[in-house]
Amino acid sequence: MTPAFTCPNCLGEEFSFECAVAVVRSRGVVRDLIHRLKYGRELWLGKTLAFWMHEGLSDPRLASWPADALVPVPLHPRRLREREFNQSELLVEELARLSNIRVFPALARRRYTTTQTKLDRKHRRQNLRDAFILRKNADVTNMNLLLVDDVLTTGSTLDACASALLEAGASSVRALTAARG
Repeated sequence: MTPAFTCPNCLGEEFSFECAVAVVRSRGVVRDLIHRLKYGRELWLGKTLAFWMHEGLSDPRLASWPADALVPVPLHPRRLREREFNQSELLVEELARLSNIRVFPALARRRYTTTQTKLDRKHRRQNLRDAFILRKNADVTNMNLLLVDDVLTTGSTLDACASALLEAGASSVRALTAARG
């Protein structure tokens, strides 16, 4: 696990989530593993990444905070059909098995967005504006929710998800990712 630090890319930014813990940096072999999972369909790598993420739960910002549930970042149904799986769901299912924290797929993606990979922070935020909503019959009132995703780059995706959860009544939202970009 990488040591705690303040991301210079995030200084001065306001986020809806209280904190984000990224277990390792997305460089070299780590970046390759994530790409092989996400784009190469090597789904077995989800177990390895989730094992690393389980170590992230011992970070003081998460260990001292009782998460009621793990929430995967959802894909739009069209993207899910294209990819045939959601890497965040793979990670959260394995992380739930390792941690005994329940999975709560509380969010849905209401509109299709272009890929974030080539966008800067400003355009990522614009791209994600109003992209996430609470799923029908998903009650998050007074819950402490841990968002789970593969990579934290600018925080825009996690911020949009956290905003939707807080608007729906969640008490607090924190985030855990396998890597930071």
